[in-house]
Amino acid sequence: MDPIEAFLQANALVTPLYPATSRYHGIAAAQLRLADGTHVAYLRRRFIPPPEGLALQQEHQVVAGDRLDNLAARYLGDPLQYWRLCDANRAVRPAELTETPGRRLRITLPEGIPGGIPGVGGAD
Repeated sequence: MDPIEAFLQANALVTPLYPATSRYHGIAAAQLRLADGTHVAYLRRRFIPPPEGLALQQEHQVVAGDRLDNLAARYLGDPLQYWRLCDANRAVRPAELTETPGRRLRITLPEGIPGGIPGVGGAD
């Protein structure tokens, strides 16, 4: 990120690219200049937090017909938060979380929020 953009963001003079509920919130935008002089805009890499550090709220046992968006709506209050279930369960491919009935899914608090079940999943 260039110094001017960093200053503007640090001083809340620029609207974030993504809302606080997005997995891309806080990820900086960048540009790549190609050999022909054109610029390609992209987001910098997002690093997934280690699931062990996320505070466990509860677990869900997958049953046939479960959908990740419905589980996110039930447990997190927003179907668009399905990506938090992916992060909590180390899933790169979201569909893998509900493919196997009987699988136990971790439902966690967002990164940086302490709590959850004492002694489990980063909760104290």
